[in-house]
Amino acid sequence: MKIDFTTDNGIGTRATLGVIVLETDETLEPEFARMMNLPGVALYHSRIPMVPEIRPDTLARMEQDLPASTRLMPSSLRFDAIGFGCTSASTVIGSANVARAIESVCAGARVTDPLAAIIAACRHLGAKKLGFVTPYIPEVSAGMRGKLEEAGFEIAGFGSFEEGDDRVVARISEASIAAAVERVAAQAPCDAVVVSCTNLRCLNVIPAVEKRIGVPVVSSNLALGWHMLHLAGIGDSRPEMGRLFS
Repeated sequence: MKIDFTTDNGIGTRATLGVIVLETDETLEPEFARMMNLPGVALYHSRIPMVPEIRPDTLARMEQDLPASTRLMPSSLRFDAIGFGCTSASTVIGSANVARAIESVCAGARVTDPLAAIIAACRHLGAKKLGFVTPYIPEVSAGMRGKLEEAGFEIAGFGSFEEGDDRVVARISEASIAAAVERVAAQAPCDAVVVSCTNLRCLNVIPAVEKRIGVPVVSSNLALGWHMLHLAGIGDSRPEMGRLFS
């Protein structure tokens, strides 16, 4: 017996979003699952090859793989926004080059990455002086610090875990991250604290840390998720996610 059926507009009735996740990333997808849990918002993932060692040369290699990873998104969908989930690679490759590679496959989608999203988020919050926390080796941290300064921000305080293995970064405890944010915020007055790297587990600690230090905390995942939703026209208030979503 053949059964009749009807069709509708699918899941993404408000927005259809895509995110390209590093092969080594263990944190972005669980945090995005919470941030994107909104009626009518559909989120799709793809992966991109990445070795565990975070160095400028390994980060730069991803530019050539971005089109192939984008093609693994469902071709039947029209994406409102696509994010590339690597802060350090976006710094090395450049946001314009990231967008160009993704748009070569999905021409109609708005494109962002954590670096571009952090800049947009900090401007949205009116922040000018930033505390800056990273897990990276000094060369990678210096590159991103330079990009933030080029964008017009002053780095008021800085600290890094100086860990080059992404597998270890994913295991840095939430308590260590919270303590790092508080230590950097205490170095000098700042308008916000940026925590770079999509593999750092920040989402659970951001609201409580913000209350203790008195300024917003902007992590890579928080900024990327917020910016993708913003580009897709979704502005729902989510105070449980911290000040950026309030």
